[in-house]
Amino acid sequence: MGRNRNRDHGWPPVPEALAVPVVDNHTHLESVLQVRADGWERPGEPADDHAGRSVTPPPGSSPVVPDLAGHLVRAAGVGVTRMVQVGCDLDAVGWTDEVVGTHPQLLGAVAIHPNEAVLHAGVREVAPDGLDPDPQERHDVPLDEALATVARVARDNPRVRAVGETGLDFFRAGPTGREVQLQAFRAHVALAKELGLALQIHDRDAHDVVVDVLLRDGAPERTVFHCFSGDAALARLAVEHGWYCSFAGPVSFPANEELRAAAREVPTSLMLVETDAPYLTVQPHRGRPNAPYLLPGTVRALATATGRDLGPLCAGLTATAEAVYGPW
Repeated sequence: MGRNRNRDHGWPPVPEALAVPVVDNHTHLESVLQVRADGWERPGEPADDHAGRSVTPPPGSSPVVPDLAGHLVRAAGVGVTRMVQVGCDLDAVGWTDEVVGTHPQLLGAVAIHPNEAVLHAGVREVAPDGLDPDPQERHDVPLDEALATVARVARDNPRVRAVGETGLDFFRAGPTGREVQLQAFRAHVALAKELGLALQIHDRDAHDVVVDVLLRDGAPERTVFHCFSGDAALARLAVEHGWYCSFAGPVSFPANEELRAAAREVPTSLMLVETDAPYLTVQPHRGRPNAPYLLPGTVRALATATGRDLGPLCAGLTATAEAVYGPW
């Protein structure tokens, strides 16, 4: 029983390297570092820290990568040479602020995630996801103070190039929580415009409202739909307004033909690719932990979905990332 569990949830093997390097547009390395050798603590949930028992990686899995340097080396070995590290809770904002200054492969994005904003605001309602709220010690900080911390880091650290991920998640918020998310989203939009930074958007079950905010408030010049989850119509709207669409592992999921159709609407000049690690691992490794070294699978899935040649697509994705975030 234990061996089968490990086989399903351990680290996937290293994929074939890309010939042309690419950028991981969105990864949570502070969470990647929480994953043990045997994968999740429970299916679908990352371990809390590094202190789990020592285990042998399951057959077919890569050995554990114990530290940040190891992850960066492994990613570079398959052609993922640069990344945008996203810190979207108070703890991760501080970690991101520090780590992007010591690792030249990384640029940063910081924000208070919409689901974090609800907890900072003291909202404790059950959302459509049916889960009870789970506030942590960091949520004792009022939302205004948390947003001020994001603004300080974004303003003071030249290697933080984006505000995000911010946006709306109506699956994980009830009526009061949605109002809080909306206020926090608008504050992040204003901050990105004030500082001339890119904006990375989290959009779950809220496409119309997200678009309405961007049109009413005015979108930042470089606006990115992180882990794009819309249909072809939303993709066409994004292209019309010059907004960027970043595709993650779900573009490879068999049931997501609508998402692949959306990808075909997006020119490479407005397209990005990401892992959203440690989540949303590309097929055939769905359900196992994700890390930047697995991005080549998503790039290949995107090339197949759009009918674009792999080499030129990689070069174009890298050029788009540099256009959004500037030089590393």
